[in-house]
Amino acid sequence: MSNGTDLNTPAVPVTDPRLLVREEGFKGYLTEFKRKMRGGELGSLPVVVGLIIIWVVFGVQNKTFLTAANFETIAYYMVGIGTLGIGLVFVLLLGEIDLSVGSVSGLSAAIFAVLSVTHGMNIWLAGLLTLLTGVGIGALQGWIFAKIGVPAFVVTLAGFLGWQGLMLWLLGNTGTINLADTGFIHILGGSSFFLGGDVAGGYLLAALAVAAMLGGSLLEQNRRRKAGVPYRPTSEIALRSGLLAVAAFLAAYVLNQHAGVPNALVLFLVCLVIADFVLRRTSYGRKVFAVGGSIEAARRAGINVAMIRISVFAICGGFAALGGLVIAAQITSANQAGSDPINLMLAIAAAVIGGTSLFGGRGTVWSALLGVLVIQSIKTGLDLLGLANSVEYMITGGVLLAAVIIDSVARRTQKSAGRA
Repeated sequence: MSNGTDLNTPAVPVTDPRLLVREEGFKGYLTEFKRKMRGGELGSLPVVVGLIIIWVVFGVQNKTFLTAANFETIAYYMVGIGTLGIGLVFVLLLGEIDLSVGSVSGLSAAIFAVLSVTHGMNIWLAGLLTLLTGVGIGALQGWIFAKIGVPAFVVTLAGFLGWQGLMLWLLGNTGTINLADTGFIHILGGSSFFLGGDVAGGYLLAALAVAAMLGGSLLEQNRRRKAGVPYRPTSEIALRSGLLAVAAFLAAYVLNQHAGVPNALVLFLVCLVIADFVLRRTSYGRKVFAVGGSIEAARRAGINVAMIRISVFAICGGFAALGGLVIAAQITSANQAGSDPINLMLAIAAAVIGGTSLFGGRGTVWSALLGVLVIQSIKTGLDLLGLANSVEYMITGGVLLAAVIIDSVARRTQKSAGRA
């Protein structure tokens, strides 16, 4: 008796759709790109297009905007907020929020100033203790959220107020402690450039970035080929590396036209690379995405959800402390400016504008770079036009709202297409 199925007929192997795309060459990638656009998988395209529009508009309004000196300014002053944004990306990937990063940033600068200036501690040891304090604060807030069950919004809102008060108490009646332009404060300052501002420094960094991407991609290709799973063809790797080379060497050329690559920017890029590696190349990173995608599914997969939550908030606290030191180095003092609530809002905006979803489970740390580049470009452009901060905040708020709307519409489109 047969039910219409011949048990002796060999099963037809299922071909991974990614292999079909790659076998078709660039035509396949173009087709895949169109499919993703229709399905709401926009990636970083909206923010890149928006950034180009911003540069064109301000370049037309003021010729100074598209100069090497202005891009140097943008590259330097985006580091502080961008560093806060890196930590927030980790938290946002869980679908949570940390409202305390601005206060932790200011408190960290105050702790460093008290240790190194008031008590004369070695500047490097004081910096290390400051970073550990930020990690500890983040872990404490994460523990209250993960173990006790208090919503992250409430925990970090309490932290926003509490750490702000502690910072004011540490700074004393004057509210300011000046910092000496030495040690890593000098390294993070505006007069410190990679290899002393030598032209070769910028090109060396660009070459290292391209070599790292090319080498990492080839190693990944070889690993996946041996495992018998889909891998990027060499032509695609070459194209990606070539595009990165164009962008990296162009950026190095522009910065070299003025004073070189700021050391603060180098630190920021190193943090981005390390954080990106952790999220995309380690089992820990995959667990973060899993928890952000579905807590229940993560638990059933054996993931320690509480530990992931605590560790993510600890990472956010560490980056908040580092961002506080960067901001303090820019103004060579620890004061209330380090915990300005606007810093918190801009850091959140940077991560979201750059493409990290507020709903969790989607985004990269490079969102912090793209988002803060948009924000700092708007700020610098409006400063050149002589417009007030009020206009900057309104425009930035509008851009943030647009980013969230795009994210929401994209998720809805993906859901209707069965890809959410």
